[in-house]
Amino acid sequence: MPHRSRTIFASLAIALAVLGGSNSASAQDETRADLLSFAQGALPIAITSTGTDMRVGMDQALAMIDGDHSGFVALRKPATPEDVLEITVSLPAPTVFDGFAVPNILETPSPSQTFFREVTVLGASEGPEGPFVPLAGAVLATHDEKGQFTALEMRSERPEVQWVRLRLRGGIDIQRDQTFMEFSEIIGTGTQRAAPLSETFGGVWGGRGVKMELAQNGATVSGCYDGNATLTGTVTGPILRALGADSAGVPSQFILIADAEGGFRGLRSSNGAPFKPYDGTRSEQPPKCLEPEVPTLGCGSVVHGIGFDFDSAAIRPESNQILADLHAGLRANDATRIEIIGHSSSEGDAAYNRALSERRAQSVVAALVALGLDAARLSASGRGEDAPIASNADEAGRSLNRRVEISCTG
Repeated sequence: MPHRSRTIFASLAIALAVLGGSNSASAQDETRADLLSFAQGALPIAITSTGTDMRVGMDQALAMIDGDHSGFVALRKPATPEDVLEITVSLPAPTVFDGFAVPNILETPSPSQTFFREVTVLGASEGPEGPFVPLAGAVLATHDEKGQFTALEMRSERPEVQWVRLRLRGGIDIQRDQTFMEFSEIIGTGTQRAAPLSETFGGVWGGRGVKMELAQNGATVSGCYDGNATLTGTVTGPILRALGADSAGVPSQFILIADAEGGFRGLRSSNGAPFKPYDGTRSEQPPKCLEPEVPTLGCGSVVHGIGFDFDSAAIRPESNQILADLHAGLRANDATRIEIIGHSSSEGDAAYNRALSERRAQSVVAALVALGLDAARLSASGRGEDAPIASNADEAGRSLNRRVEISCTG
């Protein structure tokens, strides 16, 4: 994937709130989820072009939805103004979009490249081949500065879709017949049904730079990678978010999405480096480093995937399996004090994020008590954005920073 500069956009919370239909938004509001980002389960599945073969690969397609809003050259070969590029993306569950936007429409000072000019978003409900209907579109113009967004004009009908096609054509400032086109990100907000929990994160995978073994128990996963490094994680719908470290203590972070062939598409960051593609195919090789123990959640766990309603402490129903796994692990532990610690990403006001993360931790405590844990053993606290474990510069890192940690004493 092309490396892009890491920039945090302070206006993101307001921009995404406005996409949802409100005329104004407080800077304290939590950012709405970008349902077209890889970290939320969106997966590029097809690339087509009309006219010139622009040599666009899955790395470029993934860069359009990886949550990094800075610009990049989207083509391996230059195109003409008449050429059309289409990227088809699969969503984890049926979705109704209420807004789309393109951030950071900025021109590189070069006669050989320019930003795409025409953007159309289409959706389908029956399958990846369609039929597709228009959802939104815009003719883009260059932004005055970084951190700005252009909202696409929504069509009057807003159908429920599970496949999205991004259609790009032309350039803002065409100076040559053959031109490299730039793009940044397509953002989509709306409402999405709960995706079924994937049970495929168990086995052995290989690939270019990939050597991974995993064991899954419900929503909980543990395993090893690179021969001697261990990881733990949790599954929400088709998405595994996991943290690992090798024998020297060098950390890695993973976001993996199960695919239809039994493999996974993924992003990996090691030792704080930018996220890069990390795709694995199923292997018949026997495990070599996987521990025989069944993975569990409990004391010391870092838990991803407990979902909450937007700007709220209400726990979403798809979190029930993770909560059940966490309850089982804590019930089997004799710790006298169990602290549920909430963490957030960095959008919005720091004090507000800290308070919201504490309210969400309190909701987790209440859910565990409802499942049968002794309330006297449990407490809640919120750290907000104060203790990130990944970069807040893109949605991949932000999704890992939104987490719950379990601390036990006694």
